[in-house]
Amino acid sequence: MGSSTPVVVQGTAVASPYDHNTTTTAQQQSTPSPNPNDAGEKQPTTCRDPIFALLLYANVVSIAAVAGIYGTKAFGDAIDDSTSGYNYEGYVYATVILGLVAIVLSGVTLPVMMCIPELLIKVSLLMMLILSGAMMVFSFLSGNISGGIIGVIFFAIFVCYARAVWSRIPFASVNLLTACTAVKKNIGVVLVAYFFVALAFGWTVLWSISLMGVWEKVIETETVEVGGQVIQQNNANYGYLFLLFLSYFFTHQVIQNTMHCTVAGTVGTWWFSPDDATSCCSSGMMGSLFRALTTSFGSICFGSLLVAILQSLKSLAQSARNNDSGILICIAECILGCLESILEYFNKWAFVYVGLYGYSYLEAGKNVFTLFKNRGWEAIIADDLIGNVFFFLSLCVGLVCAAIGLAFDENSLDGRFHDSPNPESIGATCAGLGFVAGVGLASILMS
Repeated sequence: MGSSTPVVVQGTAVASPYDHNTTTTAQQQSTPSPNPNDAGEKQPTTCRDPIFALLLYANVVSIAAVAGIYGTKAFGDAIDDSTSGYNYEGYVYATVILGLVAIVLSGVTLPVMMCIPELLIKVSLLMMLILSGAMMVFSFLSGNISGGIIGVIFFAIFVCYARAVWSRIPFASVNLLTACTAVKKNIGVVLVAYFFVALAFGWTVLWSISLMGVWEKVIETETVEVGGQVIQQNNANYGYLFLLFLSYFFTHQVIQNTMHCTVAGTVGTWWFSPDDATSCCSSGMMGSLFRALTTSFGSICFGSLLVAILQSLKSLAQSARNNDSGILICIAECILGCLESILEYFNKWAFVYVGLYGYSYLEAGKNVFTLFKNRGWEAIIADDLIGNVFFFLSLCVGLVCAAIGLAFDENSLDGRFHDSPNPESIGATCAGLGFVAGVGLASILMS
């Protein structure tokens, strides 16, 4: 694309924190005229929002202590009980193999997106229409009239949306090509992404072990008499449950958003100072990672904590709904889910400003509001179209891995599936594992 590529980071035009005169006539034609209010400024190097980083450290230390004191014995007992008499070796090998296949296929998607970005955006948009239409038809054929009517409404909305954004596809395709080029030039960010996934998996295991250790405190069992029968009833301690949910989601959000800031900083450096970001482990990428883990880490923790609170409240509402399906609980869960989605989307843009310029979280939020006020719909449309491509390709990778997993049977992998649970459904189980691994690993590359 050369000099005709628009200034794009995470789906929107941004201003350079440096004094590089990179705007050309071609860029001015391909993007709207920049608004001075959209411009960010490189911030002094200092730790932002440090109190929230300290909260994250305290959270991790607390969970590690609980896991070490109470959880290890409970976890060992649970493993012994669940694996007694069964052999899971085949599933482990199958998961590793399918995971490697997913990594290879995910890597192939990068040059594919660079070769045919506009075609992929169109295909993904049409696939969204086809899926919504198929769900509508399926609802009517299965006799679900109300579901079919809702399907008609959503199908009509998707048709109107497709017609409205079709003219923006060329702009979105240039954004996609720019992002893919940046990742290709700094392929080390993919390795960093997989490291953070391993870190997230390790955190999930640690949190699960700690949960096992305090399970009796979280879920209180009492014996009650109902209709002349004595039964055991589980009552959740919602105070403990909220703290555990908050602990898990807080750390998980921090891991995810740290990667997001690293990518944003790397892409910004690649665009404005290409000499510093044109290799696997370039100084631009390493510098972005270092800033995300140090000076900007508190800001990342701040935004992550807000989302984690909403996620914890929603999970709490879901747990309460399992015991009481009252309408108020359902409404509360719906409202919390909507607020969570809005805040997560807002954070995606705010952390671009954090990664690019080093703003605190609140300052980054003010810049996002200014950006949306001036050019919000254009940025949202381009970002949404590119997100459709990522979902479509992730789904394709997952389906290919599922098809490979379906070929496994009891005699595969030199008989490692012998004595496995449910031997008649080995292929289906491996297909499920392959689909999850494929979608998950592909989503990491495209995040």
